[in-house]
Amino acid sequence: MMDWTDRHCRVFHRLMSRRARLYTEMLTTGAIIHGDRKRLLGFDRCEHPVALQLGGSVPDDLATAAKIGECFGYDEINLNVGCPSDRVKDGRFGACLMAEPALVAEGVAAMKRAVKIPVTVKCRIGIDDQDPEVALDVLARGVVAAGADALVVHARKAWLNGLSPKENRDIPPLDYDRVYRLKSVLPDVPIIINGGIGSIAEAKRHLDHVDGVMLGRAAYQEPWRLLDVDPELFGEAAPHATMKAVFEAMFPYIEEQLAQGAKLHAMTRHFVGAFHGVPGARAFRRHLAEKGTKPGAGLSVLRDAIALVEDRATASIAA
Repeated sequence: MMDWTDRHCRVFHRLMSRRARLYTEMLTTGAIIHGDRKRLLGFDRCEHPVALQLGGSVPDDLATAAKIGECFGYDEINLNVGCPSDRVKDGRFGACLMAEPALVAEGVAAMKRAVKIPVTVKCRIGIDDQDPEVALDVLARGVVAAGADALVVHARKAWLNGLSPKENRDIPPLDYDRVYRLKSVLPDVPIIINGGIGSIAEAKRHLDHVDGVMLGRAAYQEPWRLLDVDPELFGEAAPHATMKAVFEAMFPYIEEQLAQGAKLHAMTRHFVGAFHGVPGARAFRRHLAEKGTKPGAGLSVLRDAIALVEDRATASIAA
């Protein structure tokens, strides 16, 4: 979710579920240690519970970055061993580390020594020619022995040689049963499943086999789905009944960010799928695309865009 789940996106998503755990986009240890920490790591307190996702492979650097994240107030440190982008392969982090499970375990152990908050790992079931039956077990057992508090498993391989990052999100076949089998051999370890899960109804079916479900593109591209999380999974009312109510609650944050110099488009780019399936959704998107990127664009642009969406909705929670 690099370049997607920034702080503006996470505030927006938090307004749809009090319970879901939010994750940052992956940040490299080098950026955190040497970069503008306030810009990279700053977040609104409404985002809790929120996890910081790290990319890196040097245990000492991972420990340092994890400690910085803990000091910023994050609730969890998550090590990414699943991202297949060219950037992570060149930097020796992300999915290529599936080939170095001992190094991953060293990184987890270093972070566990450095912080008191949970340390988790997000991985694939394997890469390239690895046998997932072996590769996933070796990685999982290694990081659990090193102290990992949970594993998030994207239920497909990453082909680092031959497929683009985009293709790696769709072409390798999903193998949910492989993740279920991991849970069966590690019954005391929280296992969260990820990959190709498009609805809360699907998530509920997976919860018969594993401890948690991570939504990525489905939550981003059709954020209205998050309004079902609290009622369907936790038996609690959603924070807001409709997407229009979500936006009303979002307005004060947007005004505050605009006053601090943020651009409207930096926030509205996360809203494109907010009214998917509702009459007026296309006009909403077009208005934001045409008006929201102009210099000085303000909250009125978003208000006018929302006004183009009909109150009558094909998806009852959306308008």
